[in-house]
Amino acid sequence: MEVKLHEIRLIAYDFDGVMTDNKVYVDQDGKETVKVNRADGLGVAGIRKLGIEQIIISTEKNPVVQARAEKMELPVYQGVDNKMITLSTICTERGLAMSQVAFVGNDINDFEAMQFAGLAICPADSATKILKISDLVVKKNGGDGVIRELFNIIQTTRS
Repeated sequence: MEVKLHEIRLIAYDFDGVMTDNKVYVDQDGKETVKVNRADGLGVAGIRKLGIEQIIISTEKNPVVQARAEKMELPVYQGVDNKMITLSTICTERGLAMSQVAFVGNDINDFEAMQFAGLAICPADSATKILKISDLVVKKNGGDGVIRELFNIIQTTRS
């Protein structure tokens, strides 16, 4: 299947395992923190300059997801049980066909949304089931600059 990145108008990202290494750090007070990659912030900014909308859809409901989304100026949908339904609703509201949407995910809770989207993208260290359905597997692992690598790929296809 030919990857048609030039048709994409919206990219939806999972958070944990895409923007992070899928690990959570918990301190003695129960506060959770994660490690993110600053290169992904540059990737988001670059993709924005290309005119592609971006959002985060996360199963987690956590202030760290909101804080990162705000820093990158991305709309975020948290506590989502069914990402496919949320993505479908967003596409309807924005007048987008699913063929114009890419979903970047890494685990089984992303499976349906990735199958529903026009383009399924995942990090190299994704769950086997996700690797099998992805149209594009980037070389980076989750949290290691997946979005920055995706920006490079998109930029190359549009040159």
